[in-house]
Order: sequence, then structure tokens, then C-alpha cells
Amino acid sequence: MIEDRHVTLAHGNGGRHMRELIETIFVRHLANPALDVQLDAAPLTLDHALVPFITTDAFTVQPLEFPGGDIGSLAVNGTVNDLAVSGAVPQFLTLNAIIEEGLEVALLDRVVKNLAKAAAAAGVSIVAGDTKVVPRGQGGGLYLVTTGVGLRDSACALGLGAVRDGDAILVSGPVGDHGIAVMLAREAFELKGDVRSDCASVLPFTVPLAGLVGVRFMRDPTRGGIATVVHEIARATGLDIRLDEAEVPVRDAVRSVCEILGYDPYYLACEGRVVAVVAPEIADDVLALWRVLPDGEHAGRIGTLEAGRGRVVLQTVIGGARLLEELEDDPLPRIC
Repeated sequence: MIEDRHVTLAHGNGGRHMRELIETIFVRHLANPALDVQLDAAPLTLDHALVPFITTDAFTVQPLEFPGGDIGSLAVNGTVNDLAVSGAVPQFLTLNAIIEEGLEVALLDRVVKNLAKAAAAAGVSIVAGDTKVVPRGQGGGLYLVTTGVGLRDSACALGLGAVRDGDAILVSGPVGDHGIAVMLAREAFELKGDVRSDCASVLPFTVPLAGLVGVRFMRDPTRGGIATVVHEIARATGLDIRLDEAEVPVRDAVRSVCEILGYDPYYLACEGRVVAVVAPEIADDVLALWRVLPDGEHAGRIGTLEAGRGRVVLQTVIGGARLLEELEDDPLPRIC
């Protein structure tokens, strides 16, 4: 049992306090047959008929808790989603926690509890991890670093090399929710709102598509939003991308905050959305699959690829067009 209400440097010294922190919080919430805190390395059992995929990520969001999620659920879902949009089914995660001296133990407990819930919902096991405590003032309260392993069918051919002229671009739901939810939670602009982060696993959206003929490419639009994803596609293919402003789903509350503060929702992070490039003849079928899912009712066909010079053009609601430039500055740092 942890007697302290706040994390101290002793919780990172390798002794009794560290053991109690790990056992009382991490093991209590994350315990599963694959997690053995006595091991320095964990064995993995993989299906050799499938292709293993690995990804790694770090999470530094501020504040640590925000409407719709926290750094714990964000760390799991962010890692799971990177595997999911690659066509892989996540299997295992590792977790590294860098804790700042002075962090409330109760807050750490809530974060790890929500992290465990997100892992269970995604069907992944936490199989290894580490904790470090850094002196007060040398961290942001809590940083989490994760590595994920997933398995993909060897027949899956998702990739930018599969994208073709005439393909359709789809998004699985409204954009910008996470970025605005975190920004409002900081209370830096004295604005109030009921926007919640879309932080969630995208597996329900990706699993039905991974083996579908005509699905070319998928990506989760995190930092830099959908604008960064479409620029990545345009650079890799040399094709122009024409986005239809009227078809890009943005919640009214998100749009209002963006108008007040001068943000563009296309550049704001999402944490539970999928951008997919598909053959035009299956676009309606994919949207039909998505729209019956929770959080998928606003999925839309937002753009088209066409011959050009790798530009991104936004067709505006008033009938004009403008170039959507690549992101230069970071509008909202520490967002994920």
C-alpha cells in the first residue's frame, strides 16, 4: 500500500517504495497472464502465418485529464490506432511511465485505471513496462511511452503505393474534437464548451476494411489533423487532392471555437478517426459500413485524388477554391 499522497523520488529508486508503486497501481490495474514484473524481457507468442507489425509512440498531453479521456486512454488508443490503420490487429503493448516528483498518487491511479480499460476494450495485453521518477520541475507530471505489436494478414496490400488517380478520400467522423477538447481543458482562453475528445480505438472502423478489395490506404489524423494526412498522400503520389469543404464533418461547437480563436479544424488533432483512400466504386459501401457504427454516423466522402502536381485544394462552400498549405507552426503544443 502507498502511504504517500504524492509521488516522491523514492518511488523511482528501485527499492520498496518503487515496488509498492508498481504493485499498488500498475499491477493492480494491468495484471494479466502475460505480465510478469519479475522478468526483464517478456516472451511473445505470434501466429507465423501473419505478418508482425510494431509501432512506438510517446504521449505528453497537457492537461493529463480532459473531457473524453486522459493520458492513459490516449496512450493505448494512439498506439492501437497506428497498428489498426496499417491493417494489423493489435496484440501486445509495452508501457513506460516517466513520473514527475509531486504527482498525486490518486491522479496516477485514475490514469492507469483508464489505461487498463482502454487496453481491455481494444483486446490488447500489457506485457512489459518500466517506471522512472524525475525530480520536480523536470517533467510534465507524467509522460507515457508505449510500443505496440500487431499482426496483419500477409495478403493485405494497404499502402501509399496502392493509391490511384480518381480514388475517393473518406473520414470516419467529425474532425478537430480532440484538439479543441484539450485546448478548452487548459482554460487558457477563458472559453467554456462541452466538446469531448474523440479518443477511442478505431479498430471497429479498420477491421472490416483491411481485407476489402479497393481499400488503398488508411491513416489516423493525429498531430496536424486531416490536412497533414492529405499532404502526406499528395507528396507520396504526386497527385492533387481536392477536398470538399461542405462534406468535411466538423461539429458546430468545434467550428465556433475555431472561428473565435482563428484555428483551422483541418489542422487539429483527432484521436479516434480514420482517413481512408478507397476506389471510387466502393466508397458508398465503406460509408455504409461506417455509418452504422457508434461515432460513425457522420462519416463522409470528403475528397478526390486527381492528376496534378501534388497540391491540396479546398473547394469552399461559397464556390471558390484555395490551396490548403502544409502545416508550418504548431497551433496547439502538448496535444497528444
